Amino acid sequence: MILPRLLVLSLLSVVIMFASGCAGKSGSVKPQGTTDTRAEANENPVPSPAESHADEPLDPFAKAGEGAGEEYDPWEPMNSNIFEFNLKLDRYVLKPVAKGYNFIMPDLAQVGVSNFFYNIRFAPRFLNNIFQGKMKGAGIELGRFVINSTVGIAGFFDVAKKIDLVTPEEDLGQTLGFYGVKPGPYLVLPFLPPFTVRDLVGYVGDVFLNPINWLVLPIIEVDDIPSAIEHKNRTTISVIRIGASVGEVINERSRNLEKFQGVEEATLDLYTAVRNAYLQKRSQAVME
Repeated sequence: MILPRLLVLSLLSVVIMFASGCAGKSGSVKPQGTTDTRAEANENPVPSPAESHADEPLDPFAKAGEGAGEEYDPWEPMNSNIFEFNLKLDRYVLKPVAKGYNFIMPDLAQVGVSNFFYNIRFAPRFLNNIFQGKMKGAGIELGRFVINSTVGIAGFFDVAKKIDLVTPEEDLGQTLGFYGVKPGPYLVLPFLPPFTVRDLVGYVGDVFLNPINWLVLPIIEVDDIPSAIEHKNRTTISVIRIGASVGEVINERSRNLEKFQGVEEATLDLYTAVRNAYLQKRSQAVME
């Protein structure tokens, strides 16, 4: 059910690494406290863990800089193959559909759709601010949700940003890093954005932190807690989720057509550039 939305996250991660902000058209959706920049490649190559510690078992939670500089990527052969698969799927399936959608859908409507989906994922951002003791950030997230859900008409308009009510986005991967959990190896999976092992655990955890997933369109069943659509109505839940996911995927890909194209044309080694930028960005996010 969530596979279509995960595909676009993988594709958009390339754009996010190389461009400040998220929107490819006028208007901004996701408040960010930092600017994404591409990491510089190491001038002096360092032997990989497999070369320097061939007889030692792999520690999946080793530090990012342990044995391979800042780019700890012991699974690079597998990762690069999956990365290429995701790119081809985008090139031959998602991108053509997004171009048609972009032709018929006004820019303002696309921004509104992105704002709406960002707004309904308020809970994990709010809770992770609390988990990290960032009460000001939690307060801003709560204020943004209330204002955008009311004055902003269910979140379609980011009114809170217009009054400078913004804060860096927090997730469970950052929370785990805040408490000292090591990032572990870099990891690429089909249809998913880049991760470290720690961030993948956090990503799954954030699904459980979003009450929509067990109070509205339940994929998580909680005993004695009712949901807007009963768990037995699996077909209805699936249809709504797939429809919403496909709509969000196409909308986000459409908004980033130009930036994604520019990144592909300007980068010789796209896999390495995305990996380095992702690891740098996540490191900065944990240290905020």
